[in-house]
Amino acid sequence: MPEAQNGEFLALTHKIATERGFGCASYKEKCLRRRIAVRMRARGAHTYADYARILDDDATEYDRLIDALTINVTKLFRNWDVYAAIAANVVPALWHRETPQIRVWSAGCSSGDEPYSLAILFHRYAATNGMLSQIGRVSILGTDIDDRCLDAARRGEFEEGDFADTPDELRQRYFAPEMPFGVAPAIRRMATFERQDLLRDPAPSAPYDLIVCRNVLIYFDRDTQERLFEKFRSALAPGGFLVLGKVETLLGVARTRFTAVDARERIFRRP
Repeated sequence: MPEAQNGEFLALTHKIATERGFGCASYKEKCLRRRIAVRMRARGAHTYADYARILDDDATEYDRLIDALTINVTKLFRNWDVYAAIAANVVPALWHRETPQIRVWSAGCSSGDEPYSLAILFHRYAATNGMLSQIGRVSILGTDIDDRCLDAARRGEFEEGDFADTPDELRQRYFAPEMPFGVAPAIRRMATFERQDLLRDPAPSAPYDLIVCRNVLIYFDRDTQERLFEKFRSALAPGGFLVLGKVETLLGVARTRFTAVDARERIFRRP
């Protein structure tokens, strides 16, 4: 890339970080360039400097850019095999621990598909085993940097395409039969949502029994990934579980601080 264009790119990322607090420096550069380019094409900007001027003139473009950078691609029970493994290996183990609460953190929750999917797994287990009176033990926190996604998560309403990976039995039992396919009130009550910058903000008040952060870390550089692994380890209670995305894996010292429960489905446990 010509030096002038590279300088414009660095100036643009500094602008985004300064004005919106978005940690561009922690993202893989190729990913960052690719996603900014999407918005540049959409607005007809030929240079990074042109796009910076658009951001100055149109505040709504910042929202569209942050949405593009935070990679909000999700659906209910995305990659069902992972959820099946959580249902088999994690939910029973946590349910039968002698603790008054089971606390779950969905980091990078986007529009709430993941937290509600997790809530359904716990609710189904409790109902199947005649322990639904204890479902109040389970609390699920979804966090994300994108306010528009969090607003959607709080509504708990979904479209037809969101159910592509959802078993029919769960869809019929836990969602309204007609548009906008709202999640059942009992499931909605289990989940809360808060804004959090995963890179800059401290972890929500610990300890957690399960942390799920899938398909988020792959967009960060290695140093940032290692810092986040340590953040997750510190936020987990001893014996707590960490679930990553299928193309993500533990790096550096984190390899010695977790044990694999299901390596194929990227489920790990803090000793």
